[in-house]
Amino acid sequence: MGLRPLYGLTNREIRMTIVRKAYPPPEDSYLCADLLLRCLKILGLISFCIVTITPGNVRADGSDIQLPELIEELYQNNQELLSMEERARALRAEAPFAGSLSDPRVGVALLNLPTDSFEFDQEAMTQKQLFVAQKFPWFGTLDLSQQVAELKALEFETLVQGEWLKKATELARAWYELGLVEQSLELNKKLKTVITQILRMTEIRYATGMGIQQDILAGQVQMSELIDEEVNLRSKEQAIRGRLGSLLNRESFFTDKGPELVPEIDYSLDLEEYKKVALQHNRQIIAKKVGIDRARLEVELADKNYMPDFDLRLSYGQREPNPVTGVDRADFFSAGVTMTVPLWQRTRQDAKKEGAEKRLKAAEKSLTGISRTLPHKIESLLAEIEGAKENFALYRDVLFVQASHLAESSLAAYSVGKVEFATMLGARVRLLRIELKTQKYKYQIHLKLADLAEVIGTSPATLEGI
Repeated sequence: MGLRPLYGLTNREIRMTIVRKAYPPPEDSYLCADLLLRCLKILGLISFCIVTITPGNVRADGSDIQLPELIEELYQNNQELLSMEERARALRAEAPFAGSLSDPRVGVALLNLPTDSFEFDQEAMTQKQLFVAQKFPWFGTLDLSQQVAELKALEFETLVQGEWLKKATELARAWYELGLVEQSLELNKKLKTVITQILRMTEIRYATGMGIQQDILAGQVQMSELIDEEVNLRSKEQAIRGRLGSLLNRESFFTDKGPELVPEIDYSLDLEEYKKVALQHNRQIIAKKVGIDRARLEVELADKNYMPDFDLRLSYGQREPNPVTGVDRADFFSAGVTMTVPLWQRTRQDAKKEGAEKRLKAAEKSLTGISRTLPHKIESLLAEIEGAKENFALYRDVLFVQASHLAESSLAAYSVGKVEFATMLGARVRLLRIELKTQKYKYQIHLKLADLAEVIGTSPATLEGI
């Protein structure tokens, strides 16, 4: 039985070709090879143009989607971040409470009421009393307490801003990853088209006696591997789209296309400049500095605890007239001050101050640590970006050109029987995969730029225009 091809001509079509040709002359085989050569060259040219010229970020409906638009949608819709923002506002709104006096206390009392008769006019000292009391902390305590509360709110607000940048970076990375997966799927489709064309020509050659069955089997194996690769890419694409939809809190599935072609960015990276910017604008750095200021005020507030608090009490006592003479008795006015005494100083005031001082030291050490590690992180990111730039240039300017020459020469040699089918097929597949690797390095630059933006304290979209 003849071989039943998976792609292209059927056995019947091959047999009909053989009957019509009736032992075709040798030039017919060279005609098939020439046709194969021309088809593959055209496919290669179309493939290169699509990868390198197609404008990016075009939706199916013709409209464009850009990273800044997605980040703005993130800011508007992400409920987790909006919840954190509301908590920050709550802390800010509660700050005046810490700096205000406690509510005054108002009360009534009966003084010196005789128990033998319970008459209000029997004894001269019997009173119906009305009083008001107010507690006053030591001077400056309330002001310090409010400052501490405001700095606590500011610290949390800064951390919320850092969380915004973190989510924006996650969004940018997912968006770029989606674009790269879509590029991979497009390349997978082109590879399958190329291999399908090669298989058709190979089947014709096999039918005319110029090819071998192993060449068809090799092409079919390569096609099966591409189908498996497509399944994995589709699964990865769905996972990325799910992550994007989760970040944006969309009710519907994320269906927008990723960046089909990210732009080449011509820029120079200044390590020292980025270090300065990061130390000034990194949200963790800012939060640590605010935390140090708050810890210092807490130490001052702990010192205030050694001083007494005052409790002022004013009262008015009303007396009934003398029951014998009928003469009105004078009412009483009373005032008093109560103050705290630091009798349990060792377990209260001393312990409170020691804890505040240790928190201050911890905050200072934390700032020192992040200030020292942040420049190294920036340096590492810049090195990765530079490496990706060099690899991108190498693939674009050298490897792609070399792979193109190799694919063309292998195809020409195969057409005259000087190289094997596997060599020709491998050269053609390698050319298209080098095109994808070129795009991968370009996407890698943008992915690392997004990480760099988070470190220096800015939105990933801002570094697109470097």
